[in-house]
Amino acid sequence: MADLLLTHGYFLYEDPKEMQIMKPYAPLGILYLCSHLRQNGFDVDVFDTTFSSRTALFHHLQSETPGVLGIYANLMTRANAVEIMGVARQAGWRVIVGGPEPGAYAQEYLEAGAEFVVFGEGEATMQELLTALREHPDALAWRSKIAGVAYLDDSGRFHQNPPRGQIADLDAQPWPARHAIDLHRYVDTWREHHGQGSVNFITARGCPYKCRWCSHQVYGQTHRRRNPIKVVDELEWLLTEYTPDIAWVSDDVFTINHQWIRQYAAEMHRRGLHIPFECISRADRLNEEMLDLLAELGCFRIWIGSESGSQRLLDSMDRGVKVEQVQRAVAMSRARNIQSGMFLMWGYEGEEMQDIEATIDHVRKAQPDIFFTTVSYPIKGTPYYSEIQSKLVQLKPWGQSSDREIKIQGRHSRDYYAHADKLLRAEVQLARLAQSNSNDPSDLHQLKMQIATARQGLAATATEVEA
Repeated sequence: MADLLLTHGYFLYEDPKEMQIMKPYAPLGILYLCSHLRQNGFDVDVFDTTFSSRTALFHHLQSETPGVLGIYANLMTRANAVEIMGVARQAGWRVIVGGPEPGAYAQEYLEAGAEFVVFGEGEATMQELLTALREHPDALAWRSKIAGVAYLDDSGRFHQNPPRGQIADLDAQPWPARHAIDLHRYVDTWREHHGQGSVNFITARGCPYKCRWCSHQVYGQTHRRRNPIKVVDELEWLLTEYTPDIAWVSDDVFTINHQWIRQYAAEMHRRGLHIPFECISRADRLNEEMLDLLAELGCFRIWIGSESGSQRLLDSMDRGVKVEQVQRAVAMSRARNIQSGMFLMWGYEGEEMQDIEATIDHVRKAQPDIFFTTVSYPIKGTPYYSEIQSKLVQLKPWGQSSDREIKIQGRHSRDYYAHADKLLRAEVQLARLAQSNSNDPSDLHQLKMQIATARQGLAATATEVEA
């Protein structure tokens, strides 16, 4: 029996949207945890649920000798994690949960069946916790001494120990245990659906910025970088081992440290390595030099956090970015044949119609290659959540829902934002049509009708609010 079984509860074939997209990536968080624990003498297995099913996972839990189960949970997998915990506990497993969400809902996860919640960075905490469980499985006096865990005592009272210090030297950590899962299947799935196989890797942990809606549960507001030489070592191994066609750099913000990018680019050039990739950045961390280096490295798409075209709203979010910087970053990317992607957010606290119009104008002017919109949702543990907590309405029991399914009293209805979305897309498409010098009257007429209909819909739903 292994010392630990790790799983994450994301089932691709239960996700209709991902079934259309089919761009899965390996769960690096639990693979980093697996490699760290293996390096420190623990026997660790991974049950990768991505291409599996809950039936298969439950059968495994019910048929294998029970031990310690570690579950990674995030915003979208809460309900799955809670169900897995229930099955595991009934089968005799000791359950530990961690990841981006459990730290904010530690008591709820414990009351739902977890024996321990690990909050913050998990490697050292899990090492100490597993050592204690192995050496003193029934004497639980040591629980209060392990930094970075929460638990319920014998009378059901909640305890959260002090946080654990973060790993200072990321270069001392082993690479993710990719051999613990079938990574070739991820690459092959990409290739089958998109003609190109893809892999993911990280060069740093954490984000030092303070956007009010963004969670920092795992890494805090830190930014710790790996040695660029060691990152290139890992990437070179990935290229040899899995022969991907493209890659995804999973950092929160890839271009924070410009000197690091210079060193990374120089080492890639020295070794003659090149792979197309996409990454996330901020407009204020992009300039002509950085985009030249990204283009040289093979960056084919850069995702730029935009959120809104209203400077008033951006300032209220503590984004620390100007609308003009975003537009310039998109233009500079286009000049180098790098696609730009934008993330946009409707419904942030205080948004008015003029802010929606400003966002539409912003995207129409910037003309990113791709943009995604979402209606803002408060994540527990963030300043945004604290600001509007008194207005939140839980629609379903906690264990069957997520923070994305919470209503905000007094905010516009979902229909209102659906019309805003239609207006944005029609206006942007009309601007693209104008730039292409298309004179097709039927296309112009259709888009103008869509714009008129969307504006009518906005007006008709302007007084509808969430109760």
